[in-house]
Amino acid sequence: MPNPPTHLRAEYLNNPIGLDVASPRFSWRLNDDRRGVKQTAYQLVVARAGAPTVPIWDSAKVTTNQSTQVGYRGPALSSRDRLVWRVKYWDQDGVESPFSTDATIEMGLLTRDDWKGTWIGSNDVGGPRSIPPCPHLRKPFELKAKPARARLYITALGLFEAELNGQPIGEDVFAPGRTEYAKRVPYHVYDVTNDLNAGANVIGVILGDGWYSGHVHSDPRMYYGDRPRLLAQLEVTYADGSTQTIVSDPSWKETTLGPIRSSDLLQGEDYDARMEIDGWSDAGFDDSTWRAVKTFEFPKIALVGRSMPPVRRIQALKPAVAPWPTPNKRRWTFDFGQNMVGRVRIKLRKTRPGQIITIRHAEMLDKAGRLYTEALRSARCTDYYTCKGADEEIYEPRFTFHGFRYIEVNGLKFGVPPDPDVVTGIVLHSDLENSGRFECSSPMINQLQSNILWSQKGNFLEIPTDCPQRDERLGWTGDAQVFIRTAAWNMDVSGFFTKWLQDMADAQFETGGIPSTVPYCVSISNEGGPAWSDAAVICPWTIYQCYGDTRILEGAYPMMQRFIDFLKNTSNQLIRADETQKWRGYGDWLSQNAETPKDLIGTAYFAHVCDLMSKIADVLKRNDDRDRYESLRDDVRDAWRNKYVTPAGEIVGQTQTAYLLALSFKLIPDALRPKVFDALVRDIQARGTHLSTGFVGTPLITKVLTEEGRLDLAYALLNQTTFPGWLFPITHGATTMWERWDGWTPDKGFNDSGMNSYNHYAYGAVGEWMYATIAGIDLDESEPGYAKIKIAPRPGGGLTFARGSLLTPHGMVETSWTLDGAKFKLSVTIPPNTTAFIRVPGTAIKQRAIDPDVKSSDRPASDLHAAPFEVAAGRYVFESELSFATS
Repeated sequence: MPNPPTHLRAEYLNNPIGLDVASPRFSWRLNDDRRGVKQTAYQLVVARAGAPTVPIWDSAKVTTNQSTQVGYRGPALSSRDRLVWRVKYWDQDGVESPFSTDATIEMGLLTRDDWKGTWIGSNDVGGPRSIPPCPHLRKPFELKAKPARARLYITALGLFEAELNGQPIGEDVFAPGRTEYAKRVPYHVYDVTNDLNAGANVIGVILGDGWYSGHVHSDPRMYYGDRPRLLAQLEVTYADGSTQTIVSDPSWKETTLGPIRSSDLLQGEDYDARMEIDGWSDAGFDDSTWRAVKTFEFPKIALVGRSMPPVRRIQALKPAVAPWPTPNKRRWTFDFGQNMVGRVRIKLRKTRPGQIITIRHAEMLDKAGRLYTEALRSARCTDYYTCKGADEEIYEPRFTFHGFRYIEVNGLKFGVPPDPDVVTGIVLHSDLENSGRFECSSPMINQLQSNILWSQKGNFLEIPTDCPQRDERLGWTGDAQVFIRTAAWNMDVSGFFTKWLQDMADAQFETGGIPSTVPYCVSISNEGGPAWSDAAVICPWTIYQCYGDTRILEGAYPMMQRFIDFLKNTSNQLIRADETQKWRGYGDWLSQNAETPKDLIGTAYFAHVCDLMSKIADVLKRNDDRDRYESLRDDVRDAWRNKYVTPAGEIVGQTQTAYLLALSFKLIPDALRPKVFDALVRDIQARGTHLSTGFVGTPLITKVLTEEGRLDLAYALLNQTTFPGWLFPITHGATTMWERWDGWTPDKGFNDSGMNSYNHYAYGAVGEWMYATIAGIDLDESEPGYAKIKIAPRPGGGLTFARGSLLTPHGMVETSWTLDGAKFKLSVTIPPNTTAFIRVPGTAIKQRAIDPDVKSSDRPASDLHAAPFEVAAGRYVFESELSFATS
């Protein structure tokens, strides 16, 4: 008998509480490692939590292999509904599995009328450049008995940390998160049943400026509003069915005479432990000197349930080496050995009252061994802690984070080397499930993969930021769109990008243009331009491909249509961003001595997104739109050819990126492809086997070289250790991706301090090629969400082994290969309910344990493009002889 399904999720979440999707979608995995396992039918049953044996919706037996994104079709759901659901399936032999264990869903507050409180905050307010203290707010209340159930619905414009009866609620950091506050803000829901007592209770909340009223980019404070604000609603249900509700209202009290004297995401935090308020969120605390809170009108924005994992403390790092002093031994420098994002927890012993500890942060050291902080620009990135005088004090900031590898600590015992355990680096990022693994025989490439992953960790904090350290940290659209496929390998980014694409729709201009950064930043007010604003189409399509999510296409479709209309309306005879227009975008950002015309890039992307829109319309069965976008794609492609392809068949600009766009986006006739590709190869070779590409061309170069038959040259670029190349920073100690190829060079030192980040994931987009080509795992566009999998490892570059694994919506797919001389061995695991086409490189292919589950083409497996094996779920081993150079 088949095992019951496992890994039940609703809207990408495990047992969500506070869901506000009217028709949730269900997903599950088949927990069965038998060869060839697949689902032929399922039955899904949903009931109310109070009556789990009485279904409100029973799908009955549905004949399909669909096990992801199955939509709820029962009665309309209401606020606070608590549901249990279970599922079973029938396998390939028609044998029925047992039902899964129950999973749960609890709906949030679905209407504005469900919120009974008002927005409250402090009476104190700062100024454009002055940061006020963080207010403490509290509300005592009485309960007649221990609750049977209690839920805290809470949000803020700004940041909040909540406590009940002296204990913190939840583990979320920077709640409720970053969003387009002019349009919506998410709320959190916590089960606080066990945190409440019969009798006296207190809820306490500390507010921080966050992205709402703190510094954003290099702008003054008060970007969205002048101070943080709180909205809270505690709903208590007793055993007898009666209820009690405590809300944020004028009865709350506040004080700013607490220990957090200032806190800002960019500047850092100033904490005075002498001003700590002992017991402030406990019952019995005397708040007679506290003031009544200030109330605010309800803003005309949407309140939405949180749809993605929050930021949390993910890792703790200790210094990699012993700290070293400055010449006067007043300051000590610590090296964590890894460029990271988060903050420092410091543990002090035998302190003096009023002793001030200063913690400065930086990614790099200058040649004198001091912190290199010039590239931080106006971001102070410094935390101050004033000791209260105790045997032991532990401090970790609340409402700030930094990007750093090194810290400098001032204020420790003079002249005495500190114990490395004094400091701990706390790594913060959105709590996204790790989904992919990659490893090979090259230590340098493994370090590159580590750098890619660490840059994703550091910049996937609420939104996909460009950098985490300087006075920026913005959701640059171009960086996100080139990296999104790589991101979807390393982490489950389904909910993360679903939320960010809603931010994008909220930020879209009236014209239909998409801003350079999402959420919108007024100091970078221009339309993003080519390769940046095109994220509006590329990112939804990529999430659909990786997770099989058609709803993200449906939800983003109006935004995408308006964007395509904008391109058409603002182009000049379908040439995008030509010389007659004021907006030209960013071009091939940070390319090396190779200026690709911006209008060439823009028109190429115009054709590309029209092509994607035709595919999207086809998926959504909008046939008229499909035909219209196909026609527009052809017209734009013709306009591109007419302007940028000379009669001699040469590409205007003659840069690597120009050639790559022509080839990758299929902008030129097939007859011209060899000539254009040869020009690309000549340019690479003329540069000593180096690329010249920037943000636009770099993600394409290894893919195009591989597709056009020069795998050897793709590997040569990957393995290049001299400037410019992916491994060059690694030879100089990089542990994250750099913004610039030449962020630092031996001959010039640091590049322009006005824009020089050492944690910037865009060039990490090469990961997409590494996983598909070296590990050999890729999706098939015809059956998205890895329902059909491509397995095609392409050994080369001197590698002797590689392995990769990816946790897909259906389960784990794995590859592992070794190369011993000419003998190639490949092991593959295909998850249940999927199929795969496996191409084994080389000749004389044989398969161990041959059985009817493996079907091969009748064509001989005579070269690298071997005939594919079609397989169902299971584990397989193949062997072959390679007859080509592998280096």
